[in-house]
Amino acid sequence: MTIQAQDPAAAIPGKPTSASRTTLSHIMTGSDTNLMGTVHGGVIMKLVDDAAGAVAGRHSGGPAVTASMDEMAFLSPVRVGDLVHVKAQVNWTGRSSMEIGVRVLAERWNESTPATQVGSAYLVFTAVDEEGRPRPVPQVLPETERDRRRSQEAQIRRTHRLARRRAIKELRDKRAAEGMLD
Repeated sequence: MTIQAQDPAAAIPGKPTSASRTTLSHIMTGSDTNLMGTVHGGVIMKLVDDAAGAVAGRHSGGPAVTASMDEMAFLSPVRVGDLVHVKAQVNWTGRSSMEIGVRVLAERWNESTPATQVGSAYLVFTAVDEEGRPRPVPQVLPETERDRRRSQEAQIRRTHRLARRRAIKELRDKRAAEGMLD
């Protein structure tokens, strides 16, 4: 028996990017504002996490939990009365984890002007079983040149996340060995 045949993820057929791509739309109201009178960043972040979670669950065929959010960028303020569209898709998959890319667009609810991008983020989700343990996910199958580019960029972000985590762990281990407890 080959190693691939023993790998549970190998038995799961891959899924195209379009199979789980999702858009969540929400109109912003006064209860969404911060002290500056614009929509609170945390409200946008929750919408981003909700859309990414839907994509992760759809792609993996079951529950998935947020493992990390990075590179959340707010490009311009969102105002009360804006119709916000949160577009999410799987960029990359590992054994049990997935990077979900999210674009946030906004348009005035009562105007016919095109929506403009107001934010973006990348989130990593882990698919979990009923006991909360990681479970295998289907590989994402990029369909377009844009999907392939996003997959390549996701692999670079993953390499950087792992290197950063490793460097921090090494520093903490070194400080602990020197008796410097934080």
